[in-house]
Amino acid sequence: MHVLKVDDLTTHYYLGNRPVRAVENVSFTIDKQETLGVAGESGCGKTTTAYSIMRILPANGEIIHGSVRLDGEELTTKTEEEMRQLRWRSASIVFQYAMNAFNPVLRIGEQIVEVMMEKFEVTKEEAVNVVAGLFDEVGLEPSRLRDYPHEFSGGMLQRAIIAQALSCDPKLIIADEPVTALDVIVQNKILDLLRSLQKKYDLGVLFITHDLSVVAENCESTAIMYAGNIVEKGSTSDVFKRRLHPYTHKLVGAFPSITGPKKRLEFIPGTPPNLLNPPPGCKFHPRCPFAEDICKTSEPEYLEINPGHFAKCHFAGQLELEG
Repeated sequence: MHVLKVDDLTTHYYLGNRPVRAVENVSFTIDKQETLGVAGESGCGKTTTAYSIMRILPANGEIIHGSVRLDGEELTTKTEEEMRQLRWRSASIVFQYAMNAFNPVLRIGEQIVEVMMEKFEVTKEEAVNVVAGLFDEVGLEPSRLRDYPHEFSGGMLQRAIIAQALSCDPKLIIADEPVTALDVIVQNKILDLLRSLQKKYDLGVLFITHDLSVVAENCESTAIMYAGNIVEKGSTSDVFKRRLHPYTHKLVGAFPSITGPKKRLEFIPGTPPNLLNPPPGCKFHPRCPFAEDICKTSEPEYLEINPGHFAKCHFAGQLELEG
């Protein structure tokens, strides 16, 4: 059984009566000890997908249809109270900005212990002992439980957030741009920490990022999102080396390589579409160098082009854009 199975997930935001089609027909699975990296430009639907899974959408957001099954349990039909019991205990989330993740007027330890005591029938002393052990595992002195958030550096706060995410023994961790605000050295330490903890605790991880180098180094599987759709998905090796979608090709081409030959970086002309009024046909066609008439009128199907390698492009089978 998959740790997470998402089928045909569609989420809209509403501006008045007008829907912003933030996520459209998204499907993927995550297994134990698997990391799925979801990448794409800002506004492509990555974070909305995560928030839909956790059911923490803002007031104007709504899951229109689709299924989200966590360890076989359907989440989209649960009440808010049922979801409150599942959050952190079955699935937890590491948010993007570590500096804003904790209440600044409460000690770090108090905030993590409070969550544990709400989710489990444990005493405060028992919860403190567990959190102290987690602090030790993530490389923080247990004595720092009594410190306030402003006494931590950004990297230390990120470690504390990971400890909080692990505190209720979840099956899935969603990491939403967890290292964006950190310098490269600290980034690598945090990513190494996540990988080691994932293996130790047998976790599935959904890793959301705009940094393709992070995906390439840390994820077994990769999904590329554009305008609310997954346009390509497969093993990370396949997605990077045998690109089936022009958008993936342009994204990968826009990242410099320190190991390959020198080359001019790619760029993607234009801007992402307005999801209040997306273009007809393939949403990428106004920016695509390979677009033909059919791309402007007919939306492509999401198909398995090669075993385990999917793409949403009329010409995916013919393009196979190698890196």
